[in-house]
Amino acid sequence: QVQLVESGGGLVQAGGSLRLSCAASGSILSINHMGWYRQAPGKQRDLVAAMHSSGSTNYTDSVKGRFSISRDTAKNTVYLQMNSLKPEDTAVYYCNLQGTSLGSGYRAYPFNSWGQGTQVTVSS
Repeated sequence: QVQLVESGGGLVQAGGSLRLSCAASGSILSINHMGWYRQAPGKQRDLVAAMHSSGSTNYTDSVKGRFSISRDTAKNTVYLQMNSLKPEDTAVYYCNLQGTSLGSGYRAYPFNSWGQGTQVTVSS
């Protein structure tokens, strides 16, 4: 079972920066999708940034040029660097990893894991 632990959220003034981290633990064999999502009060959870196994990335329009997703393969950690933060970026941020992990019988199984969420609040 793959578990994710997020960190790095907090309160920041508009224009400031934060870096979110998502550390994965477990018998991970491969990761083919990494994503950061956010959910504001009363709204659905939306994709903010994603990175695929090829290294390609995609971002929602509202964060392009301000946010950057990256990974440290050796540490099984995914980051979201957030610059020039705006009040509308306020939300709970969740990381999501999908891939394969080693399960019972030493067989590979797909996994789709979510972090616990971390609050990001941007004051005006």
